Amino acid sequence: MAAEKQNEVKTAPRDENKENSTDQGLGLEILQIIKDSQQQHGLRHGDYQRYRGYCSRRLRRLRKTLGFRMGNRHKFTGKKVTVEMLTDNRYLLLVVMEAERAWSYAMQLKQEANTEPRKRFHLVARLRKAAKHGERLERLCDSPRVDAKTKLEAQAYSAYLLGMVQFELQQWTSAMEAFNKCKTIYEKLASAFTEEQGVLYRQRVEEISPNIRYCAYNIGDQNAMNDLMQMRLSAGGGGAMIAEKLEALITQTRAKQAATMSEVEWRGRTVPVKIDKARIFLLGLGDNESAIAQAADEDTKERLYETLLAECRDTIQAVREELRADLKQRDRAADSAESGKVSNVQYLHSYLTYIKLWTVVRRNESMAHALQAKLKEPQTDENKRGARPQDLIRLYEIILQSLSELAGLQGLEEDHTFQKEVALKTLVYKAYRCFFIAQSYVLVKKWSEALVLYERVLKYAREVQSKSKHLNNRLKDLPDVQELIAEVNAEKYSMQAAAILDKEDVVEVPEQQQVKDHKPLSQRLDTFRLDPSLLGKHPNLVQFPPDFQPIPCKPLFFDLALNHVAFPPLDDKVEQKGKGGLTGYIKGIFGFGS
Repeated sequence: MAAEKQNEVKTAPRDENKENSTDQGLGLEILQIIKDSQQQHGLRHGDYQRYRGYCSRRLRRLRKTLGFRMGNRHKFTGKKVTVEMLTDNRYLLLVVMEAERAWSYAMQLKQEANTEPRKRFHLVARLRKAAKHGERLERLCDSPRVDAKTKLEAQAYSAYLLGMVQFELQQWTSAMEAFNKCKTIYEKLASAFTEEQGVLYRQRVEEISPNIRYCAYNIGDQNAMNDLMQMRLSAGGGGAMIAEKLEALITQTRAKQAATMSEVEWRGRTVPVKIDKARIFLLGLGDNESAIAQAADEDTKERLYETLLAECRDTIQAVREELRADLKQRDRAADSAESGKVSNVQYLHSYLTYIKLWTVVRRNESMAHALQAKLKEPQTDENKRGARPQDLIRLYEIILQSLSELAGLQGLEEDHTFQKEVALKTLVYKAYRCFFIAQSYVLVKKWSEALVLYERVLKYAREVQSKSKHLNNRLKDLPDVQELIAEVNAEKYSMQAAAILDKEDVVEVPEQQQVKDHKPLSQRLDTFRLDPSLLGKHPNLVQFPPDFQPIPCKPLFFDLALNHVAFPPLDDKVEQKGKGGLTGYIKGIFGFGS
């Protein structure tokens, strides 16, 4: 938070440069200031709460700078900017920030309203407040103190906010009129300036155009539907609000067409489709696949794949609930032959699961192609992590897992043609996975392992070629193994050359430096040798335990003086035997003899 506030302080003077005052009157580049503030403070990542906090802090700083305080800490006193106050263009910026704060709060509530529908009422109230601030800005700019360009920008900004309110209230005619007014003003401004200055206005026109087409469709213009479908392929999609409404419109259109759909045919079997969600999904499947095929870039294609997979998962869940009821009913049936046959609901479930798994295969293959292109590109930025063969290995493992699940679908166990197709596709993707595993070994200079894996790739590829004679029409959507064979042969030759060069580099080291012995480092300090054991956990530094060595013993001291010493006689101290009796005994008792 501290870094963010510091960033605001640094960017504030740059915005002040855009709040210029000319000889014709006060000027304010409204759209430029709004776009810069949004990009620098959260909207690049869709964080409307952060942008709303920035608008509040910016308002506080402007009011403090202009002395335009709303009372004190004890009492609130409401104030409004009037025409007489327009001596500084920052008063106009004050109204712009108030409108932006209300609009960003409304967009934040728009994100939260997906889980809490009651917030939609608060959302409409905040949009109306933003439009009210926009109208006030337009009235202030009608003053002769403001230049003509700022007047036009204020009118366009006010019309845009008014159109957003009417769009949310589903008042399509008035919303379309407001958006058309905004679009016309920005187009005129773009044509009045140079190419570089008019880029921002043209971007605004492109943002508004999807809203206008959506309003036209809801009014009754059926030709606008094709434009909306093409708009879905664009990366931006016209913003979060229009994108959500566009998905709802497409689902609603398919629901109307689903009433005429009653059955679907797959693998020679016709299955009735009674679940409305499954009808809607199957009707839009062709449109989704064509949209993916027409996608301009990988990001758009990835987004469309994720949308298709999400719809497929929801449809499978609806069919699974119906399948549970069908299984209970079949368990009660007494006819064992009928219970052993795959039901129509189960077969429809298998068909939808096939669509989901095959979509996962195509999505991962598309991602793999993009990564392969990045692998071949030279890496310019050393700090940036580029693509690696390990990333492709993970993608092909997911593909093989999906293919293994395809082979176990219920109702297709006896379809030998289908099982052969899945087995052949498995071989193709095994070959590609093995190829990138070999490339990962080449990067770490494990030449023998890489060579063995390259041979395994060739084995898989030749097996695919031998088994695909009767299934050529089934391999149109698979990678060409002939290209893989050519690439493997080229990689083998380059790897062998790299291995030879690597061996020559090793021979260049002097042989005396390669000599290894078991002498510890303390015994060969005068000779330099390459000893890998010194780099391990137990370096050979000294010999331990050390060898036994003879050492002199400590001198022995013998006490010989005792042999030459004459001790005094102790005869008088020795008890005399035979002298005693009763008298001596009594003397001993009473101590007379001592």
